[in-house]
Amino acid sequence: MPASGIRHHSALQGDCRPVIRILVATDTWRPQINGVVRSLEAVAAHAPSLGAEVSFLTPDHFHSVPLPSYPEIRLALATARMVTRYLEEHPPDYIHIATEGPVGHAMRKACLRQGRRFTTAYHTRFPEYIAQRLPVPVSIFYWLLRRFHRPSAYTLVATPTIQRDLGQRGFTGLSLWSRGVDTSLFRPRPGLDLKFERPLFLHVGRLAVEKNIEAFLRLSLPGTKIVVGDGPERKRLETTYPNARFLGALEGEALAEAYAAADAFVFPSRTDTYGMVLLEALASGLPVAAYPVMGPLDVLGDSGCGVLDEDLERAAITALTISRERCRDYALRFLWSNSTQQFLDAALQGGTAYARVPAGGLITRRWSRIGQNR
Repeated sequence: MPASGIRHHSALQGDCRPVIRILVATDTWRPQINGVVRSLEAVAAHAPSLGAEVSFLTPDHFHSVPLPSYPEIRLALATARMVTRYLEEHPPDYIHIATEGPVGHAMRKACLRQGRRFTTAYHTRFPEYIAQRLPVPVSIFYWLLRRFHRPSAYTLVATPTIQRDLGQRGFTGLSLWSRGVDTSLFRPRPGLDLKFERPLFLHVGRLAVEKNIEAFLRLSLPGTKIVVGDGPERKRLETTYPNARFLGALEGEALAEAYAAADAFVFPSRTDTYGMVLLEALASGLPVAAYPVMGPLDVLGDSGCGVLDEDLERAAITALTISRERCRDYALRFLWSNSTQQFLDAALQGGTAYARVPAGGLITRRWSRIGQNR
């Protein structure tokens, strides 16, 4: 039996199944708190119930330096030789490259040298982010991204809108990987009171220029604007908008309580590929106000759980009329188990050792060819 054919007992199926080992190379990792990290952590948590084990190669495995003005983002001093040595010591069955940073580039180079197949993911609209800081055409950065992702078996994207957009830009092999939400953590919690004047308009996210947070803070709204998150723009925003309440970065129960205590969620970003905070808000019973752009369009669709309008102030006021129960019911459709199954399907199909996953979802068949992609 190949090394990857380790068996374990499945309480769900009552039999022994091989553990499929997937290694994810990512530059985005703790202490960062964002959608990429949360998505990867959720996949790792749900993968064992589907017969897989997900591990990570992160900046923690290398010497790294903090990015100026973004100290929580660490640039790993990674090389293909280092990654090759790691693969020899910890051989996976499948490889997924989550980000286009130094770790991702080193893994990509190592895989190409060894003839390994791999999948990638497109999480962030870096061309648009960079264009807000530097006078460089976005077409140059999309060319670089196409070059990075071209050798992958599949490039995973969060929504059909991104899939169409990247397809029009010349990307190939695009596969959908939706997101989920922890509906046991993010839930309505009646009776919570933040002691601020109502209605409470909440925003959760990184305080950086690309998030367009000032579009929210400039609105003339009744009640109180609440901002949860941290980042390079926080000090300036706190000074410029003293009437808003900045609660800093929150996690776990503290974050869930902030959602549940608010009356509406305002999402001013025009560049996010998805916006997992939208699902967290909906699961907490919060209606959403946003611009009609990718991310909100895909998450909300025609659910009636939010208001998408170029007039964000009108959207925020109108959102207050939406039923919290409706938002909660809609969010219950977004299960991390479904998201994890999509991720595993793409990773396994992208490897030479792929054996078809049954339509029912759980990985219950024998993976007789596992390890041949090494």
